[in-house]
Amino acid sequence: MSTTVAPAPAARKTPPPQDHVIVIFGATGDLAKRKLFPGLFHLFAAGLMPEDFRIIGSGRHAPGSDDDFRELVHDALTEFGRREVRDDTWEEFSKRLSFTASSANDGAELADAVRRAEDSIGHTARRLLYLSVPPSAMQSMVRMLGTTGLVAGARLIMEKPFGTDLASARELNSVLSEVVDEDQIFRIDHFLGKEAAQNILAFRFANGLFEPAWNRNHISHVQIDVPETLTVEGRANFYEGTGAFRDMVVTHLFQLLGFVALEPPVRLTPKALHDEKAKVFDAMRPLRRDKVAFGQYDGYRDEDGVDPRSRVETFAAIEVKLDTWRWEGVPFLLRTGKAMAEGRRSITIGFKEPPLRMFADEGDFARCQRPNELVFDLADTPQITVDVRAKVPGPAMELGAAPLRLNFADAFGDSNGLEAYERLVLDVMRGDHTLFTRSDEIERLWEVSDPLLQNPPEIQKYPRGSWGPDAALELAGRRGWRLPERSK
Repeated sequence: MSTTVAPAPAARKTPPPQDHVIVIFGATGDLAKRKLFPGLFHLFAAGLMPEDFRIIGSGRHAPGSDDDFRELVHDALTEFGRREVRDDTWEEFSKRLSFTASSANDGAELADAVRRAEDSIGHTARRLLYLSVPPSAMQSMVRMLGTTGLVAGARLIMEKPFGTDLASARELNSVLSEVVDEDQIFRIDHFLGKEAAQNILAFRFANGLFEPAWNRNHISHVQIDVPETLTVEGRANFYEGTGAFRDMVVTHLFQLLGFVALEPPVRLTPKALHDEKAKVFDAMRPLRRDKVAFGQYDGYRDEDGVDPRSRVETFAAIEVKLDTWRWEGVPFLLRTGKAMAEGRRSITIGFKEPPLRMFADEGDFARCQRPNELVFDLADTPQITVDVRAKVPGPAMELGAAPLRLNFADAFGDSNGLEAYERLVLDVMRGDHTLFTRSDEIERLWEVSDPLLQNPPEIQKYPRGSWGPDAALELAGRRGWRLPERSK
């Protein structure tokens, strides 16, 4: 008997967003060049941008004329874009680009440019403001947007970090509340825009196979692991004021934890999801200093811009526990660091052993100490893997470890996929808050984190290319981290 595999369904056709004027503050910066302009160009080439739009770059220093700015954007697309820059597509895209200088003290000229752009489109145009600016400039920029009227009716995208502690987060939210409504704000966390992160929700709530086992009765531990091989590489000034915990844990890793641990919402709406995620953060126990490891890679203090006596952590590993019926006793292990042995982004759900061990501990079975794991790979080409034990072909009853792997490119094709920033900017144009963070979530996470930041553990050195300090390896206990033991 032969079987056939149904072709993957085509992407569902959705109407384009409303016409937009998009203002990117920090338009000559690294994020804009690497992610924002390539992302907007990809959306345009894929037919997902509005029928009519304008993109106004802004910043303190103009790169020259509008043509000079267009050349800067073209170079960024050539270097960092994932789509060929065809002449006809570029010509249509580039004529919608312009640059107007502005600062926190002077936004009048920019406000005039935005209004002229909206007039050229017509009364249908929406306004989107993307604040890709340093945290130190955020409050003054927000006040300028209020003074000039730029924020009126606009949607505002804010880059992390949203403060550096509870007091600064509350102060920033207070300033925002003076000039803009909460439903106008989109606090962006690009990890939540990844296809694999969204598939956590799909896997749980669309498949009866998994949700019944998604609790302490069946799950022994959860790991959220984001090691990086890169050093700070020119970002020392930013890192010296932030560190790995503020940069990665309070933002990306805690948000992913919220997606894994939330209760099924009554309905799949942005408010319902945020309400359930906020309950997860409310249930987080105070972080225990003895369950945290901070590290600093050898040679960090020699990097340009780093204090020779710096106590900033480039590595953080932490155990989090939740006081809920679903997760009582289940450790959530979070790890991130610079200059590590391998760069991977994964979420691992570890399942408990069967209650009765029926097979002998020998061969591959003995070497495989973690019986079953469900792994979400957060790479740009995502995979989901289920590690199981199965009989090895042959005459003897010998067990070995084997993966069941879902490759999304094979299953659905890769032509319809969007990178995280592309998906999130598109969601903002559509007014969808689902994958963004809310002010009460931010403040609660800083509330949990502040005591640890005021009394952090001792910084431990670790070699470049390693898996961090020994204390972090010990934190995972007998079963260890999925990386490095099973990184292939």
